[in-house]
Amino acid sequence: MISKHTIMEHNLKYLRIVILSLVFSLVSLQVNAQKQSYIQTNKTLAEKLSTKYGIPSSVILAIAFVETGGGTSRNSKSLNNHFGIVGKNNIGSKYKQFESKEESYEAFCKLVVKKNYYSALKGTEDFGKWVKAMASAGYSTQPSEWMKRINSIIQKYQLKD
Repeated sequence: MISKHTIMEHNLKYLRIVILSLVFSLVSLQVNAQKQSYIQTNKTLAEKLSTKYGIPSSVILAIAFVETGGGTSRNSKSLNNHFGIVGKNNIGSKYKQFESKEESYEAFCKLVVKKNYYSALKGTEDFGKWVKAMASAGYSTQPSEWMKRINSIIQKYQLKD
C-alpha cells in the first residue's frame, strides 16, 4: 500500500510542474504580445519610409525587429537605436544615440541609400533580393544567419509588402 506521505509528495511535485508550466506560458505569451506590438507600433513608420526611400517596409521592419529583439534591447530603449548603428552617445557604449526611434529609422534608410546595391534595388518589393544584397554587402558579420533571421521574421509576422 502507498503511504499518504508518498501520495502527497507526488501531488506536490505535480503541482509544482503545473505552476511552472503556467508561469512559463504566461511569460511566453507576454513576450510574444510585446513583439507583435513592436511590429504594429512601427509598421506605419516603416511604410512611410518605404515610400520615401524605395526600400520595402518589410525589410526595414524586420531588420529593426531583429536588431532590437522585438523592441526589448537596451539600445532601443535607452538610445532609441533600432538598427545597431555605431556612433556617439551619453552612456559610453559604441552605439549611436538618437533623439527618437523615427530618427533612428530615418538614419538607417539614409545609410542604405549610400550603398552600391541601392540604385539597382530601389522600388523593388522583392524582400529576398534586398536581404541578400545587404548581407552580401557586409551588413552583418554573420550574413547567412542574419539572412535566415530577417527572412524568418518577414514570414512569421507576414510582413511581405
